[in-house]
Amino acid sequence: MTRRAAQPQPALDAIDRRVITHLQEGIPIVPRPFAEAARALDMAEDALLTRLRRLLDIGAATRFGPLINADAAGGAYMLAALAVPEERFDEVTALVNAHDEVAHNYARDHRFNMWFVIAAPSRERIEKVARAIERETGLSVLRLPKVKEYFVDFRVRFPDVPPPPPAPRRALRAPAQLDEADRALLYAMQPGLPLAPDPWAVLAETLAANTQDVLSRTRRLAHAGVIRRIALVPNHYRLGITANGMSVWDVDDAHIDELGEKVGALPFVSHCYHRPRRLGWPYNLFAMVHGRNRAEAQAQVAEIARLLGDAAYGHEVLFSTRILKKTGTRLFAPSAPAHQKNEPEEAPCSG
Repeated sequence: MTRRAAQPQPALDAIDRRVITHLQEGIPIVPRPFAEAARALDMAEDALLTRLRRLLDIGAATRFGPLINADAAGGAYMLAALAVPEERFDEVTALVNAHDEVAHNYARDHRFNMWFVIAAPSRERIEKVARAIERETGLSVLRLPKVKEYFVDFRVRFPDVPPPPPAPRRALRAPAQLDEADRALLYAMQPGLPLAPDPWAVLAETLAANTQDVLSRTRRLAHAGVIRRIALVPNHYRLGITANGMSVWDVDDAHIDELGEKVGALPFVSHCYHRPRRLGWPYNLFAMVHGRNRAEAQAQVAEIARLLGDAAYGHEVLFSTRILKKTGTRLFAPSAPAHQKNEPEEAPCSG
């Protein structure tokens, strides 16, 4: 896999680093959220908004918006992979990324060299997208849906900025009952929250809705766990965390839940899941690690190996080499006739 040359790190001052550190934790869902966040940072509201726009413009952050819990929203995610011939890599990237349901896509240094996440309101829709990608590319999609989530969270930290107290971990909830207005609001917010003094009013105008209703719905969706938080999403690659490894482990099925919880609790693990084994893919435990270089990330993998001990029969680390796509997940498209939704023309599958 040919690696794209690393982009230079953006110049950040001490205030930028404080803003990134604290706004990864989220903003309050109040009428003037940026004003309240600015007060906590001892800044003016307009100065904070200007700085956030700059962080997005220079690539230090990918977006500012809601982090959606697909399970709580009644939707679904699936990790998928392709083994793409090098000479077709750019062509296949364009085909995969053209699907709105593909929110994240990474090149990794492995035989399976393209890894992407398909997010949709249903498993049936995810399967339709996977089949469409197979038709369009002529390649088989490795399907790795989540069996169980042990931990999901990620923060970029700076040595000179003390982190805020960690938020309590929320228990996973049953899917919430969402109405059409909830879905329209989530769809409008997912690309990013408007960076305006009253973002709810901007959303309300877009949706032809009442501002107070937009604010109340957002609070309710957060309370239900559909919205994990509304926060800054840093571009960890541009901030120097360039060794991002997906460690995959063949773990004794009898102990995977116990061990998965322990691995997910390690401070350097940002994502930890139980996923199914497949023919030609023997791994069932996935744990993401991040370092400023590969040696740092490999040291983290070695710590996981020590924790798993004899219960792990083998593992690999797939380092990402390029971000191919990274957008806000769009689970809920506005209502439209079927022919306007890019639905593949095929019979529904069992999912």
